[in-house]
Amino acid sequence: MRVLVAGGAGYIGSVVTAALLAGGHEVTVLDDLSTGHADAVPEGARLVQASLHDSAPVLADVRPEAVLHFAAKSLVGQSQVEPQAYWDTNVCGSLALLEAMRAVDCRRIVFSSTAATYGEPEQVPIREDAPTRPTNTYGATKLAVDAMLTSYAAAHDFAAVSLRYFNVAGAAHGLGERHTTETHLIPIALQVAAGQREHLTVYGEDYPTPDGTCIRDYIHVEDLSDAHLLALTAPSPGEHRVYNLGNGTGFSVQQVVDAVREVTGHPVPVVVGERRAGDPAQLVASSEEIRADLGWTPRHTDLAGIVRDAWDTARTRA
Repeated sequence: MRVLVAGGAGYIGSVVTAALLAGGHEVTVLDDLSTGHADAVPEGARLVQASLHDSAPVLADVRPEAVLHFAAKSLVGQSQVEPQAYWDTNVCGSLALLEAMRAVDCRRIVFSSTAATYGEPEQVPIREDAPTRPTNTYGATKLAVDAMLTSYAAAHDFAAVSLRYFNVAGAAHGLGERHTTETHLIPIALQVAAGQREHLTVYGEDYPTPDGTCIRDYIHVEDLSDAHLLALTAPSPGEHRVYNLGNGTGFSVQQVVDAVREVTGHPVPVVVGERRAGDPAQLVASSEEIRADLGWTPRHTDLAGIVRDAWDTARTRA
């Protein structure tokens, strides 16, 4: 299959690109490289440097049979102070991409959505039928694209899947997280272990959890990649499916710190800070729908294993 991967020079996009190539697909990566890295695009894929807004001529040239859409701005804090950039890239850019797809009669898409669409959960684990009340601009823009896909499926026979991720971690195909502004717990803790940061700040230790720190659901990037390949051919024209993707088991911030210490053999000094506004005590996914519908099962459920993959890849790259 000819597949276009928007945002394929980023962390998740590059891993999925590698999996597509391994599966025998012909892959073109569209990425403006504002946060991605050209050297993260796996050998065998064609890289076209362009934005979502300028995707029409790229699709006219490639004429893909399917699109995997990862391209987005994704920093929650930044989205609150620069909302215009998030609405422009995440929503207007996605609209341009969908119109470019329609122009070449490519109507199959898997979209990288997010658990941030749910906001503060009423129940844990979070199911796909939970209320969607995003508490930040980033989550609101992703929810808007989800709604856009529902419209395009109904009006234009798109076959679409939105995958709502929780916390993606680990590494695969020699590719791991590499962000200019790092906000994710595991890579930050690994940077402390590597001596690149003095300490890790834990925001709050008085939550109603067994050890007082927040609990989150961590999914290995390879399991995430598996889900994308399954989702690629799953929907019928006129259908938009929404699936949560998570490990199904929550791990606390303290458990992550302990796992990093165990895997790296290095101390990870911790400074306890105040709670951050809007941080729920627990965010854990129910992924029962994608398990039942597509037979997806996460293979990497051990926290130490997820951390080890990320640590080994980070050391190799260094």
